[in-house]
Amino acid sequence: MRETKLVLSIRNCTGVDPALVSKSPGRINIIGEHTDYNEGFVLPTAIDKAVYVALGKRNDTEIHLFAEDFNESFQVDLKDVSPTDNGWPNYILGVVNQLKDRGYKISGFNLYIDGDIPVGAGLSSSAAVECATGFGLNELFDLNIDRVSIAKIGQLAEPHLCRG
Repeated sequence: MRETKLVLSIRNCTGVDPALVSKSPGRINIIGEHTDYNEGFVLPTAIDKAVYVALGKRNDTEIHLFAEDFNESFQVDLKDVSPTDNGWPNYILGVVNQLKDRGYKISGFNLYIDGDIPVGAGLSSSAAVECATGFGLNELFDLNIDRVSIAKIGQLAEPHLCRG
């Protein structure tokens, strides 16, 4: 149901259907809150709340983002990816930056994001955004990145780009 809503929403926003919809669940940490990105021990488990991203390729080098939760859009050229004062795009741009740093070739894309993980509730909504984005871009651009590497890209994206 949410996937159908995303398809309709991105079609209304960009004028074209997305090529794919990617989903990543939120999580709770039974032990080890905020230690995962500091190389500590954790015991996480997925929850029934998730982030969904609908993606489609563009014929240029522009990245067009739209966040349903904030009713806000953001655009940047692929060559100009850098941290922004507008917080939410940084999680997506952090993944893009990590892909570029590893030599993966991507072009411009549209990305529409929605979900039902409460932002700031300690349910790893940022990690879900990064994983859904990484998985979606991997599929969209046929990058052939394994899932463990996608998770590591998401893990590295947050401290390097999102927090300066």
